[in-house]
Amino acid sequence: MIRVLLVAPSPALRAGLRSLLSSDDKIKIVDERNEWSDSLDDRQYEADVVITTSASFASYSDDEVEALPSAAILFLRDEPFNIKLIASSSRVWGILPLETSADELCAAIHALSQGLIVGTHQLLFTSEEETLARGTLTDREAEVLALLAKGLANKQIAVVLGISEHTVKFHVSSIYSKLNATNRTQAVREGLRNGWIVL
Repeated sequence: MIRVLLVAPSPALRAGLRSLLSSDDKIKIVDERNEWSDSLDDRQYEADVVITTSASFASYSDDEVEALPSAAILFLRDEPFNIKLIASSSRVWGILPLETSADELCAAIHALSQGLIVGTHQLLFTSEEETLARGTLTDREAEVLALLAKGLANKQIAVVLGISEHTVKFHVSSIYSKLNATNRTQAVREGLRNGWIVL
């Protein structure tokens, strides 16, 4: 069971999120808050993922961040904001638009609970230059990594991309080297963390 805490100022928004999440019987909402400050009181709760529509968390001090739950954080927003405080910490996080579907929201929660970073390209990156600064994968390597994330074997990737299996193995080896990974799981995880692939 994945335990979820909702942090949103609007009761209607929280009700909408509850409705979207009710389609997944492996997700349980354990508590709700109006604002982040409500999470800093004496009330105790346990959550695996926190869903919030507030950007105020990004301006909290390091001490305040540590006082908040260690759960993964999923921001629901329509514009990017300064995520350096979150990204530079060991905290798992994600960012999705407010109009996210029930399937996308549930998939993101499951991914976050497994320690993966999730988000849309438009919200993770504010410019093309920032995207390019994230790493040094070639376009073809990024394609191979995206197919690895879908669970395809080398032979399947070769068919999809119209290249030889030997070439796929070469790209996978290069991806491992560039992302400092030793297996597919680590490569996919680093690809998500560095923005090369998104959920």
